[in-house]
Amino acid sequence: MSTAPQQKPTTQLTPETESEAETKAPQAWFVYLVQTGKGVLYTGISTDPARRLRQHSGELTGGAKALRGKGPLTLVWQQQAPNRSEASRLEYQLKQLKKADKERLIAGAVLSELLPQPEPTAL
Repeated sequence: MSTAPQQKPTTQLTPETESEAETKAPQAWFVYLVQTGKGVLYTGISTDPARRLRQHSGELTGGAKALRGKGPLTLVWQQQAPNRSEASRLEYQLKQLKKADKERLIAGAVLSELLPQPEPTAL
């Protein structure tokens, strides 16, 4: 007796879900800096930095544990990234910067001037 492999059920698109799928634009991602009442800077990514600030502040559930009880929080800087992958890459690079460089960024410095430049490869 042979048993045929089970097939996973497929989801069929209805006219409603087809139109939703066609019109759904890729979601924008942001890298952001939040400053605590004591001046500590927190770096994160989100599709909605204002909502994320409300989460971190305790108004909504889901804020970072690192920011609980840190006093008033202020969204001091944000930059849109083309996708989540790029936002995560920028977040990592920002976290490597010294606080003074992050403060320069908040004051209006250009991000690309503060990030380490990749070394050219020898051909």
